[in-house]
Amino acid sequence: MSIAQPILLTPGPLTTSARTRQAMMVDWGSWDDRFNQLTASLCWQLLDIINGHETHRCVPLQGSGTFAVEAAIGTLVPRDGKVLVLINGAYGKRLAKICEVLGRDFCTFETAEDQPTTAADVETMLQTDPRITHVALIHCETSTGILNPLPEIAEVIARFGKRLIIDAMSSFGALPVDAAKIPFDALIAASGKCLEGVPGMGFVFARKEALDAAAGNSHSLAMDLHDQYTYMAKTGQWRFTPPTHVVAALHEALLQYREEGGLPARNVRYADNCKALIDGMAELGLRSFLPADIQAPIIVTFHAPRDARYQFKDFYERVKAKGFILYPGKLTQVETFRVGCIGHVDRAGMQAAVDAIGEVLQEMEVLEI
Repeated sequence: MSIAQPILLTPGPLTTSARTRQAMMVDWGSWDDRFNQLTASLCWQLLDIINGHETHRCVPLQGSGTFAVEAAIGTLVPRDGKVLVLINGAYGKRLAKICEVLGRDFCTFETAEDQPTTAADVETMLQTDPRITHVALIHCETSTGILNPLPEIAEVIARFGKRLIIDAMSSFGALPVDAAKIPFDALIAASGKCLEGVPGMGFVFARKEALDAAAGNSHSLAMDLHDQYTYMAKTGQWRFTPPTHVVAALHEALLQYREEGGLPARNVRYADNCKALIDGMAELGLRSFLPADIQAPIIVTFHAPRDARYQFKDFYERVKAKGFILYPGKLTQVETFRVGCIGHVDRAGMQAAVDAIGEVLQEMEVLEI
């Protein structure tokens, strides 16, 4: 890949295949039957990934993943509900901010950025506050790459008769979640992550009963998932102008996803990418922030070199000039940077990125890391 088309080692947008990009070269009429069939096929394939046809509905929504998170909270949490938000990074904090802006009552449980929330933590919070109706969890917290123990937490929430909302933005399509085994009211993801589409569309897997009961909950016309689904079920069309090219690209990306071997194969490739990255960086003397047992194969946070000659902006631009886009750190207490393992890239691409990073550190005369 040329320098003009660098490999994006970020959590999204990310590097896409030529086939996916080519799918955006066709213009679609938003009311055309062929486009409606494309949307229906897309939603069916997405439900396949979570084994959710019997229990959930797939509701697509224009906009970024955060749009879909806000739509899920605003639609599925009644105005007299209360959300327990589990936080160990920036995206948990953003979810709490969404609750605040929407006027939904909420409380938080926060752990350190390198500490997953535990089922015992959630059980304590639910015992303490019986007014909690919903629990919101970030499956893979993208600010560090930490993986929270979803199955164990979901079991506790179900035992207390509460509702679970999962932000699976960075994990959906690569890490398994089976709707027949893990009870949840909503799982939220987006087009430009592990499915390797382009950004511009979110989607919510909403439990059928919860969505049916959500009429009138939403704070917004555009973000009303109940209205969006009802209209689409009746007409086959989006309520408002759909992101046609994004839908077409994601449909093509899903065809490639199935050809590759679906979720198991995507998981193996990303895990291999992650291992190649961490092992290669360790040889350079760069330490990852998280221990291996809680590191998701999505994005890895690394401690920045302890050298006065290291400046992230200079480092970033030099690595970019060699054909790779990295991501700044998102921690407040420790200087870090992040490298994504996802997208249309394999072990060879990850090794090339490690080699480029090593060359840059030599050019910067960063000798002690």
